[in-house]
Amino acid sequence: MKLMPVCVSLVAVLALVGCNRIDPNSPLGKRKAIYQQMLDTKEDLGGMLRGRLAFDAKGFVSGAAKLDELSRQPWQYYPPVKEEQSEARDDVWQQQERFNELARELQARTAELVTATTQGPVTAESVAPAFQRVEDTCETCHKQFRNF
Repeated sequence: MKLMPVCVSLVAVLALVGCNRIDPNSPLGKRKAIYQQMLDTKEDLGGMLRGRLAFDAKGFVSGAAKLDELSRQPWQYYPPVKEEQSEARDDVWQQQERFNELARELQARTAELVTATTQGPVTAESVAPAFQRVEDTCETCHKQFRNF
């Protein structure tokens, strides 16, 4: 008979956990997935530059291209009105011109990173400045528009 209360409790906990899920097909779910891919890619590139991972020139070149491609994708998934579950500040919607300006800046910086991978031999030293500009742009936008 003690099994019944445990089962009821387990079902209740699972139901509550499921309520907080984000629909992966929603605009929020789609842009979060893209941001996660961007973060994973950026961490791999940064890991190569900081010695956490072995520097692999071919891997860096393909990672830079992937980051550039991803940098152009999340912006289409910002609806005109903020969703309840969004971690973005209201400023994203109240200061759309600035938000879009930073999105374009990120795209320009990732394009510069790709360009840096095409100019001569790809070494940690040759691509580090362009990668740092990408990171700086991410940080600027996060400070202004993301709740931590």
